[in-house]
Amino acid sequence: MSTTLDIVRIPVLNDNYVWLMREPQSGAVGVVDPAVAGPVLAEAAKRRWKITHILNTHHHGDHVGGNLEIKKATGCTIVGPRVDRARIPGIDIEVDDGDHYRFGEAEAEVFFVPGHTSGHIAYAFREQRALFCGDTLFALGCGKMFEGTPQQFWTSLSRLRALPDDMRVYCAHEYTQSNARFAVTIEADNRKLMERSAAIDAARSRSQATVPSLLGEEKATNPFLRCLEPAVVDSVNKYLGARVSDPVRVFAAIRDWKNRF
Repeated sequence: MSTTLDIVRIPVLNDNYVWLMREPQSGAVGVVDPAVAGPVLAEAAKRRWKITHILNTHHHGDHVGGNLEIKKATGCTIVGPRVDRARIPGIDIEVDDGDHYRFGEAEAEVFFVPGHTSGHIAYAFREQRALFCGDTLFALGCGKMFEGTPQQFWTSLSRLRALPDDMRVYCAHEYTQSNARFAVTIEADNRKLMERSAAIDAARSRSQATVPSLLGEEKATNPFLRCLEPAVVDSVNKYLGARVSDPVRVFAAIRDWKNRF
C-alpha cells in the first residue's frame, strides 16, 4: 500500500536536529534520535500526534538522551541497532543490516553503517525517499571517525551513495556551512559546489536550515562521497605530499584534513 511520511524538523541543543514523523494511514508517529525529550513531546502535543516509536541510529547521548523520558510519557517502542543494544537506553526491538522494519504502512530498510561508531545504522524508507542516517552522512560532510576504521566508513558511505539521487538525507546536525567552507578548499572548480556553498551562506544568514538535502546533491558536491573523483584525489595528494589513489586512503586523508581544518 502506497503511503507518505509527514516529517517535522525539531532543532535542539546547539546544532542537533530531531526528526518527528507521522505515517498518516496508520497514525504511527516516530522520533528519530531524540537528543532530549521536552521539545519533542511539546511538538507532538501541539500537532496532536501520539508518539508510538523511537528510531535510534547510534548510542551517542545527543541521539538517545531523550529515549527513556519519551518512553515513560508515551509507552512507545524503541528500535535500535542490535550490535549496540547494550548502549541504547530502553531498546525494545533490535534491528540489523538488511532488516526491513515496518513503521505503520511504511517500511524502512536497515543499513549497518559503522565508522562514526562501531554499531551505527541508517533507516532508508525507499518508497518515501527518506534516509535517516544519523551522523554517518551529513550535508557536505560525514561524522567524525570515533570507533570505526577508514575502510568501514568508506564502505558505509559507498552503500548510502548507491541509493537513488532523489532520496532526501535527514541527517542529525546543522553543520552544512562549515562543511561547505572545507569542501570548497578541495574542489574549488566544482561549479555545483560553489553554487551550493553560496546558497547555504544565504540560507544561514536568514537562520534557515540547510537539511534535509538531496542525495544527488551530495554525490555531486560532498567530498566524502567523491573519493574517486580526479580533482578530489589531486587535492588530497597535495595535502599529503604523496601520491595515493585508493579511495579508502583518500577518504582517510580527507577525514584527517577536516579534523584539522
